[in-house]
Amino acid sequence: MNICNKSSGSVYYTSTPKSSNMVSAKDLEINCDKIERKITEFIAENVEKAGLKGAVVAVSGGLDSAVTLSLTVKALGPEGVTAVTLPDRDSTSECDIMDVMQHCKSLGVTCNTLDITPILHVIQETLPLYDEDDHVSSGNIKARVRMMAAYHYANRLHRMVMGTSNKSELLTGFFTKHGDGGVDLMPMADLYKTQVRQLARHLNVPESILRKKPSPNLYPGQTAEGELGIDYPTLDLILLSLDKGMDPRKVSQALSITPERVEAIQRRVKANEHKRRPPLILRLT
Repeated sequence: MNICNKSSGSVYYTSTPKSSNMVSAKDLEINCDKIERKITEFIAENVEKAGLKGAVVAVSGGLDSAVTLSLTVKALGPEGVTAVTLPDRDSTSECDIMDVMQHCKSLGVTCNTLDITPILHVIQETLPLYDEDDHVSSGNIKARVRMMAAYHYANRLHRMVMGTSNKSELLTGFFTKHGDGGVDLMPMADLYKTQVRQLARHLNVPESILRKKPSPNLYPGQTAEGELGIDYPTLDLILLSLDKGMDPRKVSQALSITPERVEAIQRRVKANEHKRRPPLILRLT
């Protein structure tokens, strides 16, 4: 069985003895005051240690980036934060842009808007084998363009790029390697999605953002839970159970879901380990 550990800043699974301890939604409850303090200290200390002037947060109108922005402003002050929203005409809604603007305004942060559609069109016309119906490869391109834009602002303004990924996404590989996974700091990477939602309510993230279905917005109509094939509350309980070393059969019984569903999540975590690690180096000396 597997448990979640940390090594060199990466989250991965390793073998551990099995446990029969059942988990419930209560096990995912967090002390929001304590977590907020730890995260803001983490951000402030690492920006200062790097000798940089602040941070860049790519905000999409979704929950994770909204929470990250709120915490980064608390850590560095509005003047230390550059918010960037990177819409494209094919998949970004006006509602998302409006939510970003209103949230930034409430935090006293000016939001920079960069429409990445022209960049995407050049790439589409230039890259061989490009297929817009291949949502994985075309979506990864879009995520990597957003990463490139965020680092452009960071380099020019001498700032760090904040990551917005949560633990649920990292463990299941539901992120783009060198895309939204290409950042300097991941302040929420040890919080499951349901815990990020708790923190969002604690931070008074706008209700319009809280109500949205999670989506990376890489193609029209995309939802995170639709792609994962499972809702986040159930997914997080499965991940937490596996983290504690529970037998998949007992997890399925406890959560009233099929063993195949639990095993599929377990396989997904193992298969995506390479996305959570730095590149492997062949040591020749």
